[in-house]
Amino acid sequence: MQRIRKAVFPVAGLGTRFLPATKAMPKEMLTVVDRPVIQHVVDEARAAGIEHLIFVTGRGKAVIEDHFDRAYELEATLAARGKKAELEILNAAQPGAGETSFTRQQSPLGLGHAVWCARDLVGNEPFAVLLPDVLVLAKKSCLAQMIDAHRETGEKTNLIAVEEVAPDQTHQYGVVGMGARKGPAFEVTSMVEKPAKGTAPSNNIVTGRYILQPEIFEVLEKQERGAGGEIQLTDAMVALAKTQKFYGFNFEGTTYDCGSKLGFLAANVAFGLAREDIAESFRSELKRITAGSK
Repeated sequence: MQRIRKAVFPVAGLGTRFLPATKAMPKEMLTVVDRPVIQHVVDEARAAGIEHLIFVTGRGKAVIEDHFDRAYELEATLAARGKKAELEILNAAQPGAGETSFTRQQSPLGLGHAVWCARDLVGNEPFAVLLPDVLVLAKKSCLAQMIDAHRETGEKTNLIAVEEVAPDQTHQYGVVGMGARKGPAFEVTSMVEKPAKGTAPSNNIVTGRYILQPEIFEVLEKQERGAGGEIQLTDAMVALAKTQKFYGFNFEGTTYDCGSKLGFLAANVAFGLAREDIAESFRSELKRITAGSK
């Protein structure tokens, strides 16, 4: 079975929900504690053994490429000042030479189109897609859990990370239908984007992590525009499901939607409390703030 070596990060979005903060800075570079959101997602991928990081960018996103490059002036200054701990932090976050690739999505034609833009960099092998708006706080990398589960589903299968929500919330998300189980995963019998209230096939929603077969690119190339006039990844997955199996996987961890203000603030709190170096003092500060707001 082919290893999952490559991951695609669609980072071309405008981030309009965070204006004016994102007027001149990509939303992916907003920080959760002391790391940009995109760094957290890349860390998840690297912890899962991903060797090649593929970023689908757009205009105004050059700072993301700079972030994953060497900063020689900064490194030299830190070295001269004896800042060894800070240098170690930079080196640990730095991908190796040739481990990152960047391609442009020149028009905002949707997530499916963004994934399709990475086709030549991915090539003819299964790959992961990680949406940068979604952070997962977990003991073991969410993608690493998925790769373990994917091995048990067999060759030429696709895997979607899902999580359960209250039934009255399913109309806000993409939802999958549940079929027979295979190891830690279950067969996906249907995929519905934002079903009407009371019509969802289950309460398992799609959470922005995928392992896909390269045949998805052939489908995306011919995919007509769907909701919002965009080429939707969900539509392409539904089409591919006619010839390949899709499985859903309930991972262990908590997701935070950093594309929303509330989710972004919650992520900062959760990730801050998970940090041993600041958790105790941060918890005390949160208690002081919340006590004063009553």
